[in-house]
Amino acid sequence: MRTYREVFRTPEFTPLFLTSATQVAASTASGLALGTLVYAATGSPLLSALSMFGPSLAQVAGALALLSAADRLPPRAALSGLAVLFALGTAALALPGLPMAAVLAIVFGLGAVAALGGAVRYGLLTEILPKDGYLLGRSVINMSGGTMQIGGYAAGGFLVTALSARGTLLTAAALYLLAAAVARFGLSPRPARTGGRPSVAETWRGNARLWSSAPRRHVYYALWVPNGLIVGCESLFVPYAPRHAGLLFAVGSLGMLTGDLLTGRLLAPHRRERLAAPLRLLLAAPYLVFALRPPLPLALAAVALASIGFSATLPLQQRLMALTPDEMSGQALGLHSSGMLTMQGVSAALAGALAQPTSPAVAMAVMAAVSVAVTLTLAPGLRGDPVTPRQVNPPEGTFGEAAPEGRAP
Repeated sequence: MRTYREVFRTPEFTPLFLTSATQVAASTASGLALGTLVYAATGSPLLSALSMFGPSLAQVAGALALLSAADRLPPRAALSGLAVLFALGTAALALPGLPMAAVLAIVFGLGAVAALGGAVRYGLLTEILPKDGYLLGRSVINMSGGTMQIGGYAAGGFLVTALSARGTLLTAAALYLLAAAVARFGLSPRPARTGGRPSVAETWRGNARLWSSAPRRHVYYALWVPNGLIVGCESLFVPYAPRHAGLLFAVGSLGMLTGDLLTGRLLAPHRRERLAAPLRLLLAAPYLVFALRPPLPLALAAVALASIGFSATLPLQQRLMALTPDEMSGQALGLHSSGMLTMQGVSAALAGALAQPTSPAVAMAVMAAVSVAVTLTLAPGLRGDPVTPRQVNPPEGTFGEAAPEGRAP
């Protein structure tokens, strides 16, 4: 599978794509509306930021408690049911007079559940597309997500002005219901990928099994840490250039779209694997120029160039799938997504704390330097072709045990 046309010709890819894109638009618009509503009610920048970005940190709770359900629930029912839950939660946030404690409880609860939603969605993608088409399909979904975020913020800003923040939240709830309908009527019923009852204990056992392989651990570190540190750089765009932060975010999104197109569609598989490490370095190296506090045109060029490096996650995800048994693909991808978002939230906090006694420019350069160092440290563990899951999984009965450091069981 080599072209986007082939991907969209695959039965059921289009409804899964539309479900994902609609939910991203709903999430983006509702986040902007809720942040506006909370700031107007409290005057607190902290509470406003928590209402918008707190769900990313809450994903760690979902990763620790819910991910076993990703492979133990029928995908169509799970996706449509979760979209309805998000619709109800978003509509509840529009209720007048809702206490702030209730707002944050709903926001963090939906953030935890979102970890399961991503795991189910990308696990289903591995069933809909053949193995050689997964990376291309994920590239398309990544690009649509970036596009819908840009459009969602623009549409959300317009709707907040035209309808009010509560009206925008209700519009987002309607979008979630639309996503639920597309999933319910566009996808075919499929059985769960594995048996058993989902539980917190099963989630811990599954995560321990995934973590027990040294090759998988290296992939997870590479997916989480360099990426998260650079998102920490992006979190400082507003204090770095208050009047031009929107432009910095926009060129960053453009760079991400370009990288996904180049890596997912135009590069041959052998070149893609060969360029994975350089792409991870490209993700961070251009930010080192911020130590010199560059003029705006150079800063924009550095951000756009660096953001192409986010596409390094595509070959890393392909390596992760090669190292993971099919029956655990949903949980493996969910752990990747939740860990990545959690690391992004932590890195944003670290970047802000570092910028406080120094400056945003210095903090961005330091975060980029650490990202480069992490990438170089992880490089030896990511060389060579990934081995099959049977070679990296512990034998039956030892899934809860940690692997010896430095070698796969």
